[in-house]
Amino acid sequence: MNPVIAYEKKLYFPTRRDYLISRITHEDSYLIWKYLYFLRREEAASNKLTEYYWRRRKNDLGAKLGIIIYAGCCGKGLRIWHYGSTIISGDAKLGENCVFHGQACIGNNGGDTAAPVIGNNVDIGVGAKIIGDITIADGVKIGAGAVVTKSCPEENATLVGIPAKILSRK
Repeated sequence: MNPVIAYEKKLYFPTRRDYLISRITHEDSYLIWKYLYFLRREEAASNKLTEYYWRRRKNDLGAKLGIIIYAGCCGKGLRIWHYGSTIISGDAKLGENCVFHGQACIGNNGGDTAAPVIGNNVDIGVGAKIIGDITIADGVKIGAGAVVTKSCPEENATLVGIPAKILSRK
């Protein structure tokens, strides 16, 4: 098994029993992991035909779940807690072990194609929007509903509000 797929499977299902129960009951964690599985298979495809096959499977499931993530933009360890309206632009770059809590949008500002670059271990709250040519440092927490339009170079900061401002530093 692909090492990224194996790593992410452990995030979603610490034990084989957890995986089996989630799969049998068709829980949201299984459906989200299945979407990520298709994404990682698309990224690892050895030719265009298999890449298109996995992209089609990912897109079909993503349309049902409300998730759009383009291949090659997310580091390993992506964790999505809730499906529904999660969008990550193909131009965005996310580091490893990022966490989404649902209804997040990461993309350009509509005027240009530059999209956010997000560091490792970033936690993105429900309904957060990260927009434009900005950079978010490692370990940042973005509060629910925050709209981030400016870079945050400070590691381990907490961003909240509209527009987002630093609430605290660790």
